[in-house]
Amino acid sequence: MGRWTASKTTLKPDPKYGSILASKFVNCLMWSGKKSTAEAVFYDALDKIHEKITDVEPIQVFTQALENVKPNIEVRSKRVGGASYQVPMQVSKARQQSLAIRWILGAIREKKGRPTAEKLAVELLAAYNREGTAMTKRENVHRMADANKAFAHFAW
Repeated sequence: MGRWTASKTTLKPDPKYGSILASKFVNCLMWSGKKSTAEAVFYDALDKIHEKITDVEPIQVFTQALENVKPNIEVRSKRVGGASYQVPMQVSKARQQSLAIRWILGAIREKKGRPTAEKLAVELLAAYNREGTAMTKRENVHRMADANKAFAHFAW
């Protein structure tokens, strides 16, 4: 069922905050194996967040932002007697986390014309305040699941 990665067992906490979630995020942010660049972008974004919000640690803002973006329920296609139904299903913890990370990165990669660190800081702050592109994505997923409640009995 999908591909398994060793990241869960081999992932080391990030050097600055000691957060495993942060190092996972940096790995997802990284392109072409350029980890130092990805780390620089990530810490730069957290510094920008710290400038805007001084009373909360930036790593807590980051964690809460991810927490806010995580979907609880999603729709999956199910074939029943020649017809495809969008069946609402619970989302596992690991998938919630990877979807949240993917949506935030997708949101910042869509925006053009500003440094990535800046876009990341803006998107994380927006998600922290329960708004922004990634949050919209989550709302849409929840809305889809809500609209297809009638097919919930196909979930097995």
